[in-house]
Amino acid sequence: MSKIESHGFVQEKFAPVRAAFESNFEGGQENGASFCMTVDGETVADLWGGWADEAQTRPWEKNTIVNVYSTTKTMTALTALLLADRGELDFAAPVAKYWPEFAANGKADVTVAHLMSHSAGLSGWKEPLVREDLYDWEKATSLLAAQAPYWEPGTAPGYHAMTQGYLVGEVVRRVAGETVGTVFRKEIAGPLGADFHIGLPASEDHRVADLTPPPPGSGIGQGEVSPLVANMSSNPPINPLDTRTRDWRGAEIPAAGGTGNARSVAAVQSLMANGGYANGKQILSEAGCRKALELQIEGHDKILGIPVRYGMGFGLAGGAVPFPNPNTIYWGGYGGSLVVIDMDARATYAYAMNKMAATTTGDMRAFMILMAAWGAMAA
Repeated sequence: MSKIESHGFVQEKFAPVRAAFESNFEGGQENGASFCMTVDGETVADLWGGWADEAQTRPWEKNTIVNVYSTTKTMTALTALLLADRGELDFAAPVAKYWPEFAANGKADVTVAHLMSHSAGLSGWKEPLVREDLYDWEKATSLLAAQAPYWEPGTAPGYHAMTQGYLVGEVVRRVAGETVGTVFRKEIAGPLGADFHIGLPASEDHRVADLTPPPPGSGIGQGEVSPLVANMSSNPPINPLDTRTRDWRGAEIPAAGGTGNARSVAAVQSLMANGGYANGKQILSEAGCRKALELQIEGHDKILGIPVRYGMGFGLAGGAVPFPNPNTIYWGGYGGSLVVIDMDARATYAYAMNKMAATTTGDMRAFMILMAAWGAMAA
């Protein structure tokens, strides 16, 4: 595809952001996408363009939404941070305090913070699973509660790509008495008017863009990989085409199944950039937000194979990812979605797209827009 016309608006100061967004479509790197940026809680860029399907028959519209894979983790983390901020959840406590069955197989001392920071040693399931098991909350969580860790919890990071959502989500459920998707909707997305869903109602299916899988042979766990990576990526196999099904969309898959767009991701995470305040409401305290900045573990990630620094539910500046300001948290989703929250600049940047690249940590499409935004911020 050559030149596309992007829709939405950009404040004049951030005009380079629109140019960077549109340049992603030249040469066919992008099919359909959205980008949103807030500063001090004000939206300064809200862009969308391209197509919602591979055949390019449906335009990507203002309210098009898409599966953002692991960017969903930031919503699940925020839900846990909210409960902790209210004093209902203690990250330093053993998981078994809230979920007694979890103490099995040597996990009595695993803390909630270990779950939040991908260091619990539960990067995948040991029991063989099929895709449908991801839609069975009781099965997915009870198997994790019963199994032994793959490595000593708290000693090393290892990306819990699918399991983290069930682990943190079950703690949320035990504490709040409702599913993580329900708590998120009632306490965060609803009050903020954010069009982001952990468990999408069937009534919204018509707005969902189709994900295009990454090129053959380049997806998660392809090629020569360690047994841990193979387990994470193939038990059950991760197939982006599943995101087009009602079963996937309707299930609560709190590490990878969230549906939204850049505007809704930015609307939610602007809470974290602005001391817990957004849309005229103080939802968390500033201290509750800054809890995410507390380094839990750093080192070579056993799954991703890169240096990482993990805070409470988010990646931290440093490691393999450079950011302009130190108090920055982020997460990316399989294929290319990304959210970056800069607490120093009180800025939020979100990108959501439907043409997947072979990445779990963001790719140059989002970073080119970020670099344009950072250049404009510094000007």
